[in-house]
Amino acid sequence: MTIFDIGSPLITIAQKTRKAASKLAILSTEAKNQAIIAIAQALESARDEILQANVADCEAANAEGIPKPLYKRLQLDEHKLRDAIAGVQDVGKLDDPVGKVQIHRELDTGLILKRITCPLGVLGIIFEARPEAAIQIASLAIKSGNGVILKCGKEAVRSCEAIVKAIKQGLSQTAVNPDAVQLLTTREETLELLKLDKYVDLIIPRGSNSFVQFVQENTRIPVLGHADGICHLYIDKAADISKAVSITVDAKAQYPAVCNAIETLLVHQSIATEFLPKVAEALQERHVELRGDKRTLEILPSIVTATEIDWETEYSDFILSIKIVDSIEDAIAHINEYGSRHTDAIISEDSASVETFFGLVNSANIFHNCSTRFADGFRYGFGAEVGISTQQMPPRGPVGLEGLVTYKYQMVGDGHIVATYTGANAKAFTHQDF
Repeated sequence: MTIFDIGSPLITIAQKTRKAASKLAILSTEAKNQAIIAIAQALESARDEILQANVADCEAANAEGIPKPLYKRLQLDEHKLRDAIAGVQDVGKLDDPVGKVQIHRELDTGLILKRITCPLGVLGIIFEARPEAAIQIASLAIKSGNGVILKCGKEAVRSCEAIVKAIKQGLSQTAVNPDAVQLLTTREETLELLKLDKYVDLIIPRGSNSFVQFVQENTRIPVLGHADGICHLYIDKAADISKAVSITVDAKAQYPAVCNAIETLLVHQSIATEFLPKVAEALQERHVELRGDKRTLEILPSIVTATEIDWETEYSDFILSIKIVDSIEDAIAHINEYGSRHTDAIISEDSASVETFFGLVNSANIFHNCSTRFADGFRYGFGAEVGISTQQMPPRGPVGLEGLVTYKYQMVGDGHIVATYTGANAKAFTHQDF
């Protein structure tokens, strides 16, 4: 089932999206911004319908015993919706990433090379229970000149149908063909989507580690995404205790269901006796269950014993594992062994320790003296994000507009031929940048 395309084969939907995207790719910045404004207005007008749809989704999910972290992601209250609409408006204010000249070079007199950014084409975004993701992704796709096929989780079908309906209604009043945004809702469509390498240029899965691996193993389409969000906070021997407590509580308890919340707290042994009782009290006031290694239990004897499984688990819940380490090198080794290259932070007043941490921790986001919860496209000023990439190749971290464009080389000559530049009397290139 797909919104407005009931009964149509998925290949037909993909063809429509491709056609709409080809026209969207050459639209002016003004036309795309008008479409972004129209999307924001349409979502605002459909606010009640969207919120009611989400209530129905939440009630159905509750009845089926949805896990608590997933339920938190599914909930779309007035505040979340307001922030999502504000994100759409922010995207409209961002520079157009399309048509940027990255290289402008004279190869020889009258032979000019340019490298210019252009849209990827059609994006396939597969996400689970977070309906506001549909809002963020659609606005970024339109601004970057891409078509998008959204596949939501079964928990969020009603919410996403209401959201995409509003987006399409908004686009219908603009130069952007509403076919540029499509919604899929069934597992069968996911499997078929992965086969559409002729029409879809990039797949971005947002889900569990096993799901991301499944996608990677079952498609020839390039895949961009992250799996687990196993984030760490390291409390250095030179940490400010007050800062460390406040940041730890925020990084774990402010919103534990998201991928940038910490799952493991690493504490230098020289500061552990002073720091752990204070942070434990603050965390337990927020109903966080603590699990610790043997040395942590000597200081906090009432908490649960942590096992090897805890170090590699993304709880997405009010649970935090704690480990005491002998040095910053031990902390970094633990992070690089068990982390997911998402977001890791150090609390320290020692610049040498911070430099070491930044240099040796191999994560997409590395922070100093601030909460890991800042790892977010909206907070980075990207307007929104299509996801967070933990891969080594760019784009890494929150993927906004710049991650949704590629580039093409354009060359203009005046009868130039390669033979002129080869052989015994070869002419030299000037290779002069403008």
